[in-house]
Amino acid sequence: LEQCSALALGSPTRFGNMAAPVKHFLDSTSSQWLKGALIDKPACVFTSSSSMHGGQESTLLSMMVPLIHHGMVICGLPYSEPALHNTTMGGTPYGVTHVAHHSLSAPEQLSADEKALCIAQGKRLAMFAKKLADNA
Repeated sequence: LEQCSALALGSPTRFGNMAAPVKHFLDSTSSQWLKGALIDKPACVFTSSSSMHGGQESTLLSMMVPLIHHGMVICGLPYSEPALHNTTMGGTPYGVTHVAHHSLSAPEQLSADEKALCIAQGKRLAMFAKKLADNA
């Protein structure tokens, strides 16, 4: 984490929260917090759930809280992204989401809007990383 220019953190949605292994990982970053090693690094979050109302937005928010405590700069998706207005599957201003629907035989594929939002979020994260590095 200390060497990254930016962080894209993802987790499956578990009852409206991040998965336990992601929480465990974040809980192990106290040494970075004590040193302030992640201050001013840009970060974004993304998730997937098995149902439309599975708690994607609360999952994204739960992942943001430790990153904010680290002093990271949260990078969401602005409403200027056209796919955010068109999507019927996933995507929020808090970050990219996907509804996988629970099916072991045929998981739901990303929609064109979801793919566009993933690319937009990645580009935005990279843009912030570059701007912050140029100003350092």
